[in-house]
Amino acid sequence: MGMVQTERLVYEYEKRDEEGNVIGMSRAIDGVDIDVKEGQFIAILGHNGSGKSTLAKHMNAILVPTEGTMWVDGKDTKDPENLWEVRQSAGMVFQNPDNQIIGTVVEEDVGFGPENLGVPTDEIWSRVEESLKAVGMIEYRHHSPNKLSGGQKQRVAIAGVVAMEPKCIVLDEPTAMLDPVGRKEVLKTVQKLREKKHVTVILITHYMEEVVDADQVYVMDHGHVVMKGSPREVFAQVDKLKEYRLDVPQVTVLSDLLRKKGLEIPAGILKKEELVDAICRLN
Repeated sequence: MGMVQTERLVYEYEKRDEEGNVIGMSRAIDGVDIDVKEGQFIAILGHNGSGKSTLAKHMNAILVPTEGTMWVDGKDTKDPENLWEVRQSAGMVFQNPDNQIIGTVVEEDVGFGPENLGVPTDEIWSRVEESLKAVGMIEYRHHSPNKLSGGQKQRVAIAGVVAMEPKCIVLDEPTAMLDPVGRKEVLKTVQKLREKKHVTVILITHYMEEVVDADQVYVMDHGHVVMKGSPREVFAQVDKLKEYRLDVPQVTVLSDLLRKKGLEIPAGILKKEELVDAICRLN
């Protein structure tokens, strides 16, 4: 069994009118099957309302299935007795770091999670230091989070999750509220997480350029997984991605246009260097 696995996962929520009366049900997740192995870097793409964030919340048992099953590290998330272990196994990083940071000093915030887990004091401070170094924030350990930029706050939030040493880190649109500089900072941090042995990283996003280095990509639309494969396999289907309202990287669009014009350019170009190399080979 994978680190995170679902079988015919369904999640429904109540629709209410202005007076709070239930007027029906809406299905946010509809029969989703995924299988994420330990140590993989997985990306889940989708336009707003596709169900990707709802799926992410199942990985930490914030939500539990209406039908079907979600397993995290072999534990069924619907079983209340598994809740503690599930949340120890899968750490969540949310879109808005202000909703996750509670300490008045950076190092105290990062140490909060391990302290709640009962980690000995000496080990807590060791984890705090290692985690802040991992996200490039060690020089800010004595700062107030309120005085940090958005990107810096998000890196502190990631450090807080890393310090708890989960087997899986789920990042739910961690760059959505950041400016370009903050996005770049956080993406570098996500890449560093891949260097941690045996840690599974699941990135939820609608920014295509953030997923080019993933091991596998899932694309969601209206609660369904509609595409699955390596980044190259998925990005090769430019027209289909546009149907799902996803912004395809410019280099991928350009290479696709050149192929349609008859040039022998490989499908699924992901980076500028690849396109330059492919064009040079034409001569």
